[in-house]
Amino acid sequence: MKKVMFISSTGGHLSELLELQDLFKDYDYSLVTEKTKSNMYLKDKYKNVYYLVYGTKSHLFTYLFKFTYNIFKSFYLFLKLKPEVIVTTGTHTAVSMCYIAKLFHKKVIYIETLANRNTKTMTGKLLYPIVDYFLVQWESMLKLYPKAIYIGLLF
Repeated sequence: MKKVMFISSTGGHLSELLELQDLFKDYDYSLVTEKTKSNMYLKDKYKNVYYLVYGTKSHLFTYLFKFTYNIFKSFYLFLKLKPEVIVTTGTHTAVSMCYIAKLFHKKVIYIETLANRNTKTMTGKLLYPIVDYFLVQWESMLKLYPKAIYIGLLF
């Protein structure tokens, strides 16, 4: 069975990613997100849940340390879990994992957030050049990302 890692930051990006939970049964999956009080229930609901440190850019000084830590932890998780495919809805939590996956010649699928209809996200800008499949939820986003695939809304 193919090993697939589903990864995103917490909040809306995680909500979008969990819209794909019907796919979990088809793969040897792992779910990676940031550790917050609001998503500790994931360990009880899903079998392979791993947490990264939650950080926000509004606290830039501590965020830099947390982001650096998450890069190393992502590398560790990648080596431990050995995913063949990374599926992500973003954001910063997932970017380093996607680059690590590409370093090891693995497939990366990025789903641009439904929150943006007319502007590129920072994550989209960073991942567009390296992903195997760049999926958008709004047809208007095809103007910004010409090689993207329009899939419609996840919700």
